[in-house]
Amino acid sequence: MNKLLGFAGYFAFILCCASSGSAQMTRLNVGYSAVSADQLPAWVAKDSGIFTKNGLEVQLIFFTGGTTAILALVSGDVPLTQVSGPGLVSSSLAGSDSVFVASGMTSLNYVLMGRQGVKTTEHLKGGTLAISRFGSATDSIARFALRNVGLMPGKDVTLVQVGSGPERLNALVAGKVTAAVINPPSSFIAEKRGLAVLADVAKMGLVFQHTGAATTRKYIRERQDTVRRYVKSHMEAVHKMWTDKEATIRALGKNMPGVEREFLEKSYENVMNEALFSKKQYPSLEGLKTVLDEIAERDPRAKSAKPEQFTDSSFIRELDQSGYIDSLYKKR
Repeated sequence: MNKLLGFAGYFAFILCCASSGSAQMTRLNVGYSAVSADQLPAWVAKDSGIFTKNGLEVQLIFFTGGTTAILALVSGDVPLTQVSGPGLVSSSLAGSDSVFVASGMTSLNYVLMGRQGVKTTEHLKGGTLAISRFGSATDSIARFALRNVGLMPGKDVTLVQVGSGPERLNALVAGKVTAAVINPPSSFIAEKRGLAVLADVAKMGLVFQHTGAATTRKYIRERQDTVRRYVKSHMEAVHKMWTDKEATIRALGKNMPGVEREFLEKSYENVMNEALFSKKQYPSLEGLKTVLDEIAERDPRAKSAKPEQFTDSSFIRELDQSGYIDSLYKKR
């Protein structure tokens, strides 16, 4: 009986999605907040026609850093965005109704890299460390990494806002900053140019709700079917990432023009593991607790907040319980 109910739920879900896909296309502006592989779900969904298949005509809009992306979401400039945990949590604590509807990345692949001649973390003292924007993921990562190596952010090392990953890389290569928080492919490019990794955050064992798909509770109430189709597209894009390396690398290259194939391939290999891009894509409550603990050091409201306040997992749960997610990975 349980199996019959499961199959019934699965086919009901498919029929629902098929009917919505055959309706008139829904135009949708979607934000993203970095130029790196953590943005892959939206890039792959756009480049591979997954959004179109699900009845969504999506325009992707770049915002420099999670702080800017979450402001665009809250102001209504975009109804959905890919954004990191610190930006969303800080916004919600300040009164917004923003929530994660899919996890995206739930760990970190960032490193602290020094400019030419800076080889150890001891050389950071009295220097500057480039991040994207204050309140962004790179801000939290910088603070976590500095404390981990015994340095105090703001006292021993000055954090400076520089912009996107490529912009931070350029500042580092030009010697304008002592070090920078960067991730692939920028980190691979920097290594090839002879710059040193000062600290590898991935090896520090941090569970972290990084770049996920987010919207507002208001938009969910008003446009539930649109959010459902978006989350379904997100899930299908993650499946594509796991099963179609060439399509994923093509999406990377299209959105990071000028990056050599070698670095695109290394970026793909770097992120494609269950710790970073899980197949089920539930927002990470443990990762949000990490975010809350870091924010609590400068915002007391975070001390009493619960990770569940910042998520709506109903769309992922619907896909999961219907059997749809499992069915994707059983296909040959």
